[in-house]
Amino acid sequence: MSLVVDLIRARPMFWFTTGLLVLGALGGEVAKLIGLPLPWMLGSLLSTAVVVAVLPHRIPVGFRFSQRFRMVFISIIGAMIGAQLTLDVLTQWRPLVFSLLGVTVFVALAHGWNYWLFRRIGRFDKATAFYCGTPGGLIESITLGEAAGAEIRMLTVMQFLRIILVVTLVPLGISIVEGHPVGSADGVGFTPGAGHLSSIPVLLVIGGVGLLVGRLLRLPAAQLVGPLLVSAVLSGTGLITLDPPNWVISVAQVVIGVSLGSRFIGVTGRLLRRALGLSLVSVIGMLGIGVTLAVILNAIDGHSILVLILSLAPGGVTEMGLVALSLAANPALVAFHHLYRIILTVLEMAVVGRWLMRSGP
Repeated sequence: MSLVVDLIRARPMFWFTTGLLVLGALGGEVAKLIGLPLPWMLGSLLSTAVVVAVLPHRIPVGFRFSQRFRMVFISIIGAMIGAQLTLDVLTQWRPLVFSLLGVTVFVALAHGWNYWLFRRIGRFDKATAFYCGTPGGLIESITLGEAAGAEIRMLTVMQFLRIILVVTLVPLGISIVEGHPVGSADGVGFTPGAGHLSSIPVLLVIGGVGLLVGRLLRLPAAQLVGPLLVSAVLSGTGLITLDPPNWVISVAQVVIGVSLGSRFIGVTGRLLRRALGLSLVSVIGMLGIGVTLAVILNAIDGHSILVLILSLAPGGVTEMGLVALSLAANPALVAFHHLYRIILTVLEMAVVGRWLMRSGP
């Protein structure tokens, strides 16, 4: 209720947010018609980014996409992922050992690649290159980077571009390999059935309880992990059965897509041109490392190469969890690997970053 009251009080913000969501839904529909993968996310992201870049004078002063509103859908995504967490995921320890080792190697190689690229080609200073290059931990990299004296504007843009480019390029790449659009465009969703509307209030309750649990326990990515754990426990014990309509995923895609597209507000063309080229090379390099490791791990333990690629893609945990959910690619396992990647990256930032900042220029 407080969310609704806050939105109505801030009328320009409320109506602008509503307009962006409607625009995002239309962009998703167009993306679906032309056969883009994950159309609701990519279509809403692209349409929002174009509007805020072309019409900056129409944006209310001080506008930021509501994080409370976004959090509602992150908690729903977490609950839907948790409902698919089975004992099989936890008992398959041998493949997990290899895949987590693969994530560890990925973090080291990806961060090293980015640091070299941003220092030698981008000519960034040491702090900016190091914290721009982290393959995860968006908030932590911005916080630690600012404390270390990094160029905060460039750091913020580079980190958001990493997530945006990953969630754009990964579905496109998978679609090219598969020979057809993947995700909601070809009918893949949370369940093969039509789903039940009665699951929606259950999702909202689990999301609210999960948010509280996540914050009380101070879990990483609490808004996603808390609902995921609560849903996993309730579903695993048979207390609830979640079978929401597939359009719930489409709505979540629109909200996440619009929130990502709105990150371009206030970014100048000059800064974007400089950052975009470097970020594109960076992401392509990281995806190349991830795909190579996925092929090796697949040869070792026979794990699904699609799941491995999604687990090794350096996007945000929420965004990659939603991509896996939309592709029906073991989203619980994918989310688990991304949580590990983020925790490992934050630890690596704290240790290596402190040493690097004390070393010579």
